Amino acid sequence: MTSPTKIITRVGAAALAATTLTACLPATGENGAQEAMPPGAKGECPAVKAPGDSAHRQLRAMWIATVGGADWPKPGDRGGKERQQASFRKLMDTAKAMNLNAVVVQIRPNSDAFYDSPYEPWSQWITGKAGKDPGYDVLEFMLAEAHKRNLEFHAWFNPYRISRQADLSKLPADSPARRHPEWVRKYGSGLWYDPGVPQVRELATNAVMDVVRKYDIDAVHFDDYFYPYPEGGRYPDQATYKAYGKGKSLAEWRRGNVDTLVRSLSQKIHQAKPWVRFGISPFGVWRNKTSDPAGSDTRALQSYDDQYADTRKWVKEGWVDYITPQLYWSMNDPRASYTTLVRWWSDQVKGTGVQLTIGQAAYRVGSDATWRDPAELSRHLAFNKRYPQVRGDVYFSASSLAANTRGFAQKLRDDHYQRPAIPPVAKGGRAPMPAGDVSATAEGGGKGVEVQWRPSRGSTAYAVYRVAGRKPACAPVDPGALIATVRGGGIIDPGARSGKTYTYYVTALDRTHRESAPARGATVTGG
Repeated sequence: MTSPTKIITRVGAAALAATTLTACLPATGENGAQEAMPPGAKGECPAVKAPGDSAHRQLRAMWIATVGGADWPKPGDRGGKERQQASFRKLMDTAKAMNLNAVVVQIRPNSDAFYDSPYEPWSQWITGKAGKDPGYDVLEFMLAEAHKRNLEFHAWFNPYRISRQADLSKLPADSPARRHPEWVRKYGSGLWYDPGVPQVRELATNAVMDVVRKYDIDAVHFDDYFYPYPEGGRYPDQATYKAYGKGKSLAEWRRGNVDTLVRSLSQKIHQAKPWVRFGISPFGVWRNKTSDPAGSDTRALQSYDDQYADTRKWVKEGWVDYITPQLYWSMNDPRASYTTLVRWWSDQVKGTGVQLTIGQAAYRVGSDATWRDPAELSRHLAFNKRYPQVRGDVYFSASSLAANTRGFAQKLRDDHYQRPAIPPVAKGGRAPMPAGDVSATAEGGGKGVEVQWRPSRGSTAYAVYRVAGRKPACAPVDPGALIATVRGGGIIDPGARSGKTYTYYVTALDRTHRESAPARGATVTGG
């Protein structure tokens, strides 16, 4: 991930909240929530079809960078577990206040780990000291906090970066780089694993699959670091090329090394857990049209030639479930305009089944004259609506969203994110059986409406829809009427006004976001 030049101080999530949010109730056993529907139970509205796909479905996410303490944990959070965890909860609250539905969290920033790994040491960015056990399972904690708010957790790995400094002796003694210096290359200001070394690909694969097997993540995520960005001078892999090149050109061989990792990891992830997705967020330009007729009408660095990342091929071959190109340019940038690249990427995913989401440069807002206008990103999202292939946006990064520089995040929420959204349906999965016994009770005193239901066994989450007036008990749901998605058996809807009548419908979702038909609706008049 391209690092911002400036990290701006965060503000509280409440500053972003344009409307009062719903609150989730437990699934069973507390506050009167009901036990799950019995096995074999039939839906209450068998004639009503389940909601299908629509433009209302979007992935909305933010990157949480841990390298260098960029987003979390900040250097001031490394003094203890409680302060660290409180800071992470604030980030999750920011995501929820923005009506996002996913977080992309960097858990392997530098051949290290935010979990107890059998392959690599604890990350220095947790405690300030590499290899130091923080005293709790950091990844398990983060997963729990994200899922509590029904935010997907995309585990973000850097496959080849070892260190942002070039002294191998400063790494922990048990670092794979220290134990296998023959895998390591000094380039620019840092240390990198050589992608051409088979054992390097094996290490990256083992690190990823260890997490896939042990943790309940929703996706594996890579960013834009494959072969490093050019920093002057040739990347020092001459000996590796001599040993493994097998007659290929240097560029072809390097691209093949990266392809091998992407292809094999995709297969292994889906074999282990078919519902876990694999996504990559590459540099936004594959190739310029001056280099390749199939490229974009741009004049920028090319991931194909400069990082040996054939991102277009990964889409065409279906090796990724989603692609999130980092389109960190303004609408009319003469080198690589946002509009040109959205069109190009939309064309690439057509007919592939690969979902396209756009990496948005929240960190650039206010950075220069081009980005002074806080409405720039809002215009990006408005433009996206012209291209149905675009299924959402991911913001770099969490600190920038929380800072709300010049009010840009508030404007995004006001213009585009006033209601929550369900992510697009992923491959695999099947719609769960419907929930049941929906009830809606006015809280009195203008406190809103409590909506509860009997959960559906095997469901991951529930979608709650609210329409004005008394409506039929069995009716199709309007995707635009969504007010909440939760993991639990009920919500408090504080947006219901006293004296107004509403009908609530509830559907069940599996973890690939396949949705059931609605349960019988419940009508209530706010107290």
